[in-house]
This record gives sequence, structure tokens and C-alpha cells, in this order.
Amino acid sequence: MSLLKSLTEQGWENQHAPPYTPGGGRLAVPPQKIALFFFLGVALVRFGRVRTACFLRMRLADWRPMPESPRLWLNTGVLVAASVALQWTLAMPRRGRSDRVKAGILVGGVLTFAFVFGQVSVWREMSAAGYIMYDNPANSFFYVLTAIHALHILGGLWVWTRAGMRALSGAPMRDLRLSVELCTVYWHFLLLVWLVIFALISNT
Repeated sequence: MSLLKSLTEQGWENQHAPPYTPGGGRLAVPPQKIALFFFLGVALVRFGRVRTACFLRMRLADWRPMPESPRLWLNTGVLVAASVALQWTLAMPRRGRSDRVKAGILVGGVLTFAFVFGQVSVWREMSAAGYIMYDNPANSFFYVLTAIHALHILGGLWVWTRAGMRALSGAPMRDLRLSVELCTVYWHFLLLVWLVIFALISNT
């Protein structure tokens, strides 16, 4: 089974049966978590390479920093709120509060969509001001870093949609616990990566 299939079909939605090893013993860590952490490790390496390339490139004479848009601060606050909402939701399945699980998933997703739309507005603002992607290396790295991060968010939102549909359909709380936990971990990862990117582009 591929990593993508494990994350999208098994890892984030369907946890009816506990995982077992071929020998009959129960796994200490669900394979869904292992798949997610592996994916996060790959994504972290990808971001790290781009960040390193940015540090090296900004030392050259043709690097002209872009102005910092105030909207980036607002977008950062929105993503922090989305991560906090999912962290709050994480405790709800254990309490059997299906209504709060639905509300928390909804709020977290809506805030994340708002973050993406906020990023698009920043891209349009920068483009309208004449800061085109290929105009200079600083512009290119700004668009590349924020676009890669946005793509990871959109991937998470697709999985969030499927998990949310299960919550709205009245799935048992035990079936939602791992889904909510994995979504929360992924959103915390997205927030951490964005804070690093934001600090980088703010100092370029």
C-alpha cells in the first residue's frame, strides 16, 4: 500500500480495527501515525533544502528584498487560530462531545481556508506593486516558499474534508480520535513551517 493511500484512506478516517503485526501482536504505534511522520519528515527535508538555498542566494549582490506586507501578520494569526482550534478539538472525542468535534473541525478548516485566501491576496498585492516572481531572486524565493507551503495546506484540507464528512455523518467517537489527532499534528507542523518561512522572508 502506498504512503498516499495509507494517509488518505486508512490513516485519517477508518480506524474500525486495531492494527496488528503479522505475528499477532498489536503495534505500539498505529501505522497511520508512522506514515504521517514519514511524510512530515520528507516535507521537512524539502523545506529545509529550499531554505538553505535561500540563505546562500541572498548573499549575492543581485538580491533585492521585498517589502513586508502587513497582511502576512494577519495570515499568521489566522493559521495560529486554526491550529489552536484543532488542538481544542483533540480532547473532544475522549469526552464524547460529537457536537464540539464537528464545531472544532469546522472552525479549524474555515480558518485554514481563510489563511490560503489571505496568502493569495498577498501574492496579488505584491504582483500589483511590481514585485514579479522572476524580477529578482528574493521575489522568486518568496513565491516559491509560500506556494509550496500553500500546496501542503491544500493537501491537508482535502483530507480534512473527508474527516469532517465522517464527523458530520455521525461516525462513532472512537473512529474519529485518530483522525482528529493526525489532523492536529499536521496542522501544528504547517504552523511551525510557516513561522520559519515568515521569519525568513521578513528578514530578506
